[in-house]
Parts: sequence; structure tokens; C-alpha cells
Amino acid sequence: MAVTVQAVPCLSDNYAWMLRDGATGTVAVCDPGEAAPVIEALEAAGGRCDIILLTHHHADHIDGVAEIRARYGSKVIGAAADAHRLPKLDQAVQPGDTVLVGATAGTVIDSPGHTIGHVAFHFPQGGVLLCGDTLFSLGCGRLLEGKAADMFRALSLLKVLPPETLVCCGHEYTASNARYALTVEPGNAALRARAAEVEAARAAGQPTLPVTLGQELETNPFLRAASVEELARIRAGKDNFRG
Repeated sequence: MAVTVQAVPCLSDNYAWMLRDGATGTVAVCDPGEAAPVIEALEAAGGRCDIILLTHHHADHIDGVAEIRARYGSKVIGAAADAHRLPKLDQAVQPGDTVLVGATAGTVIDSPGHTIGHVAFHFPQGGVLLCGDTLFSLGCGRLLEGKAADMFRALSLLKVLPPETLVCCGHEYTASNARYALTVEPGNAALRARAAEVEAARAAGQPTLPVTLGQELETNPFLRAASVEELARIRAGKDNFRG
């Protein structure tokens, strides 16, 4: 048995992600930016949180850690490179390291660009990618600390994962990303279909995530960028987009 994943909406547009290992019942939460909704989800799922995974240090991804750790005794895992600005880590990891959620192994992937020290977690059994604010559906993270070359390299590492991988992003940004993506690739039929699907989902109050990596490879201009220069150009365009 592998891990299963569930989105936990928190704050205004964030998602924490709850993983459960089928073999052991071990539960992990990724990027709890707010404690109350995450605790509610954990209690509904059996009332345990063994592990907290952190992709980066921003407050909207870590502010729930202290309360959740105090309640459940959770082990906190994050990047060694970011340890100085994360909550106290029980396990500091490097890119390429393995993390265990029960019997399910995940790999730490270097994913700078949005921040330096940002990591993603990929669990091949279950096909789950916890990518924080590096990759969004139809978009990518704003370059707050890194450069376009950092983001291009990070996305290059993610885009080669199996196409059935579930992309579990840190925010519900898909609708606004779709509006911009359509200005970049107006002739992309798959993108137009995805944009319509997203609009319908949001109108019904439904999440647009997770999404498969294969679908993103067909529709996300940032993943489809062929060079650092192209990525930089479309990222600058998104930064100035008011659509």
C-alpha cells in the first residue's frame, strides 16, 4: 500500500496536504500555514500527526507548526539549508535524501527560485509531489529570492517525474494563472479546456488541485518554457499581469 493525499484548505488560498501511509497508518502534514483547519482534518482522520514536512520558511507555510507539534508530538522535517529560518527541525534534510512516512519513502528535491533553500518531496508510491510554492497549476512561484535560472533548473527536475504524479501545490492560484497562461499560449487547446474546467470548479467552490503532472506538461507555460530566457520573460509578464 502507498500513501494517499488530501488537500486541507487554510488561510485565504493556501493548502496544507495530509498524507497517510496505507501500510502503517502513519500521517504526515505538509506546510501547515494555519493550525485550526489542519487539526480539524487530522481529528476527522483519526487524530494523529506523526510528521510535519516543510518546503520553505514563509509564514503561510509554517505558522501552524508549533500548535500541531505540541498537540501530536509530530517530528518536523525540513531543509538543512533553510533550518535557520524554519521551526526547530527534528530531521534536517538535503536534496537527494530519503524521508519516510511510515513504510513509504519519499525523495527530497532541490527546488529553489521562489526562495533559496526551498525543497519539494516526491513519493513515487502513491505518485505524490509536494511542491510548495515552486510549481503551481498553470504557473510557478514568484522569484522572491532566486533567479530565473534557479526556477528553470527546479522545474526541470520536476517535469521529468512520471506524468501520473499528483502535483500538490501550496496555493489555489489556478484561475488567475489560467487567465495569464491563455495570453502566453492562446492557441493551446488543452490549456483552453483546462481553463474552462478550472472556472467551473471554482464557481462550484471546488479545488482545482491536485492535478497530474502530465496535464501540467500540456498546459503550463512555465513548465513548457524551453530556456531560462523564455521562463524569465513569461515570469516577468505574470508579475505585471492584471487580468
